[in-house]
Amino acid sequence: MIDGPYFVLTVLGVLGTGLVAGVFYGFSAFVMRALAALPPAQGVAAMRAINVAAVGPAFLVVFLGSAVLCAVIAVVTFVLWPDEGAVELLVGSALYLAGTFGVTLAANVPRNDALAGLDPDTPEAAAYWPAYVRGWTRWNHVRTVASAGAAVAYVLALA
Repeated sequence: MIDGPYFVLTVLGVLGTGLVAGVFYGFSAFVMRALAALPPAQGVAAMRAINVAAVGPAFLVVFLGSAVLCAVIAVVTFVLWPDEGAVELLVGSALYLAGTFGVTLAANVPRNDALAGLDPDTPEAAAYWPAYVRGWTRWNHVRTVASAGAAVAYVLALA
């Protein structure tokens, strides 16, 4: 069984990736549906406000902190290669780093940036909004599954 500081890193990995999975699940399960049900100008304005709030410390500490932690866990696992849980630790790290952090940078942030450049009350924003919701939500599902999978992999490494 994993023990000592390595155990603490892994437990923190479970907590961080699990918290991020919960945030993303909330968006996939109901937030984006509620925003999509609004008139486009209101949905665009609300999502723009959410995107601004998301880059605050409350979310970024957990989101970015989990990415750093997953990278540390992966490096430590490669260096120490524990007798138990090495594969699970590497899978968990890869899921979060590629499927959560990487997808955020490659798929969700560019959509958020495009939305931020639109005036909510314009025809361009109204035309972009349905495609934004579909694409952003689809990639958010990927982030949700990847974060949850990372948390499960880390739990399995502890078992």
